[in-house]
Amino acid sequence: MTEFWETAFNDKQEMWGMNPAKSAELTKNFFVEKSVKNILIPGIGYGRNAQPFIENGINVSGIEISKTAIELAKKHYGNGMTIFHGSVTEMPFSDKKYDGIFCYALIHLLDSEERRKLIQDCYNQMTENGFMIFTAITKEAPNFGKGKLIEKDRYEFHEGAKIFYYDQESVKAEFNDFGLFEISEVNENQPMYLIKSKKE
Repeated sequence: MTEFWETAFNDKQEMWGMNPAKSAELTKNFFVEKSVKNILIPGIGYGRNAQPFIENGINVSGIEISKTAIELAKKHYGNGMTIFHGSVTEMPFSDKKYDGIFCYALIHLLDSEERRKLIQDCYNQMTENGFMIFTAITKEAPNFGKGKLIEKDRYEFHEGAKIFYYDQESVKAEFNDFGLFEISEVNENQPMYLIKSKKE
């Protein structure tokens, strides 16, 4: 996985442009409304999705597997963010607790064990009454069912990218024990779920 992302960021640099994803804007609105002050973004990339939070005075930390992406983030945002270098599968990187976690388009790249661990690790790093918001690709995506079947609902369409496609049932199965309270649909470049949980 490290090699895959290192190569991608090396070759394509800011491959998704600098505009934040729609989900990042929606999450920022929600976090502002809930007075969230410091957040963790696992899989922060070069930081485009950190932008709306920073602009609204929210303190952002991140985790990123690609050194190149971290360098790009520093180029755009200076040293204002703490970014831990490593895989989200190795969380936690610190014992700090966050009142918000935003995990964009990452969980579906993991296998079932890793997904379970990521949700648990994020939940553990939240303060009481903290919120975590994940986005995950859905079975409505055009590539669902295409490519090599790895395990149930998980396919490798492009070499190196194994994707698990969610439906409402699988979201509930994975998030119900972690304060799940809302699943909504959001269309990015793919149909996604915006999954909201609260630690109570």
